[in-house]
Amino acid sequence: MSISKVSYLGNLRTSCRHISSGQTIITDAPIDNHGRGESFSPTDLMATSLASCIFTIMGIYCQQHNIVFKNAEATVSKIMGTNPRKIDKIEVRISLANNEWDEKIKSKVIQAGRACPVAKTLEGTVDLEVIFET
Repeated sequence: MSISKVSYLGNLRTSCRHISSGQTIITDAPIDNHGRGESFSPTDLMATSLASCIFTIMGIYCQQHNIVFKNAEATVSKIMGTNPRKIDKIEVRISLANNEWDEKIKSKVIQAGRACPVAKTLEGTVDLEVIFET
């Protein structure tokens, strides 16, 4: 089943349309790779999707276990390799402040997040460092 339609717009830019919702994301090549850096690059999206996936899986776990999940923020960093040019490392720093969880619940929610499909897909290919700050 197709999930998106991607069109090249010229000048190293693409338009990515999510088929079922119609939502659009624009990508731009990064400044360090001949682009203007005016939007997420494809590798930015890949790195960012790790944090988004972690939060989604944590949210599903919380819904299934009637746990109130009020707040989470992540800062995502990516380190590019040069030969070949690829993502070598993704670091995600996650703040879970202001969730009223005891240590047992916090541990289970974090464990659920660590098992997200994006992390499992990248595991062994990209150095992943996910740091939870609670």
